Amino acid sequence: MALGSWLVSKRWVQRTVGVLGAEYLRLVSKTSRFAIQPADFYERAEPEQPVIIAIWHGQIMLAPFLVRHYRVKVLISRHRDGEIPAITAERIGIPTIRGSGDHGSEFLRKGGVTAFKGMHGALAEGWNVVLTADVPKVSQVAGLGIIRLASRSGRPIYPVGLGFSRKIVLNSWDRTEISLPFGRGSMVVGDPVRVSLSADQKELESARAVLEARINAATQEARAIVDPEH
Repeated sequence: MALGSWLVSKRWVQRTVGVLGAEYLRLVSKTSRFAIQPADFYERAEPEQPVIIAIWHGQIMLAPFLVRHYRVKVLISRHRDGEIPAITAERIGIPTIRGSGDHGSEFLRKGGVTAFKGMHGALAEGWNVVLTADVPKVSQVAGLGIIRLASRSGRPIYPVGLGFSRKIVLNSWDRTEISLPFGRGSMVVGDPVRVSLSADQKELESARAVLEARINAATQEARAIVDPEH
């Protein structure tokens, strides 16, 4: 095992990095100016609570701050790689649901069933749920898991895109964006995607494609707000 992997596997390292991550996010949140489009999103969404909030994996870091007006739980992988983000989220007061969004052969092993039940239960209890829409390890391609969740729960999916004027983009599969302090941020929320309980496979696939397109459109608009030349 490489030294880096060995260190990350240690609980005290995970805890330390998670706490530092939470404090960093607080710094970014307090020193950045955020714009929300549409400006009255929270008022519009109020009657539909709870809702499912969909975002690309690479932009998940600051999503909890931007939806903190409501009770929110966030889905985080139960894999070792998810330990630090989970500690960070809990540290800033965002409860987590642990599991994978994988709906292929790894679904059971990675805790997909448990995660699905956890998200469905959270929605039933009135929690809004934030989760990434990407197919695991495939950036910006929406999977059917979130669509099935919307169908089973009857809750709408709000596609969200974020933009940051000052950021670092990691060379990872999801192109993770880390916002820097003292910049501008934007959140754009697209029209909700609704999926009926009786939706067949064709309807589920159609909703999946619509969601993917709307998250992409919201992300592009959010980036244009903070960087018109993007």
